[in-house]
Amino acid sequence: MTAVAESLRLNLTPAVRYVLRWADACLIHAQRLSEWCGHGPVLEEDIALTNMALDLIGQARGLLTLAGQLEGQAFDEDQLAFLREEGDFLNPTLVEQPLRRSSAHSPGGDFADTVVRNLLLATWLKQAWQRMVSSSDAELAAIAAKALKEARYHQQHAADWTIRLGDGTDESHARMERALDRAWPYTAELFATDAVDEVAVAAGLGPSRAALRDDWLREIDAVLAEATLARPADTPFVSTGTQGVHSEHMGFILAEMQSLQRRYPGGVW
Repeated sequence: MTAVAESLRLNLTPAVRYVLRWADACLIHAQRLSEWCGHGPVLEEDIALTNMALDLIGQARGLLTLAGQLEGQAFDEDQLAFLREEGDFLNPTLVEQPLRRSSAHSPGGDFADTVVRNLLLATWLKQAWQRMVSSSDAELAAIAAKALKEARYHQQHAADWTIRLGDGTDESHARMERALDRAWPYTAELFATDAVDEVAVAAGLGPSRAALRDDWLREIDAVLAEATLARPADTPFVSTGTQGVHSEHMGFILAEMQSLQRRYPGGVW
């Protein structure tokens, strides 16, 4: 009988939580983007989305390695990606929402959803990396410096598509509006500052999420205006993925992402 890997027991200090939040945002967003591999609307976009997923995985690898060092038990990036339980993942709920339609009747899953999500998240990550390049942690500062270059490209790519589709045909405009309406309620969590953020700011580790909001909105509004799209109204809803409380989709993502490592613990190529 094949052994099954045990889940990790983590010492989730505020610093570890802070780094894992950014790592998990990149990792799960990459996992969703990778679902487009072989299914892109055109070959060039298929390759672009796959490359962006690889960039995000690279960012996640660096951050997970740093989180393992800060946590103190020498867990490596693979263990932290593949052996944590759902409640120990701290990504925002937005990144775990479906990106490709599983059936003709399921909501979302339009290519417009991918474009919108890439715009929202790339702009958010760019704002974070810009501030983390001056982190008190030299390793985090180095990760941010490299990630910033990639996030700028991701943002520009998503902005170009947003403008092309938003200011395109009636059909493409309507689809972008619907995609914005689906994604926008989850954006409040991107700026929901808590005690973890406060510890990170006090230690000089990185910014609070709330500190990113004004510049993020300014950049998002500029793109939406050029795309002739209206920003949806804010709602009182705040999702809770960064607290480890996820949507129904997260378990399915982890079941697919972690299955090989859990079935064959310590397996290597």
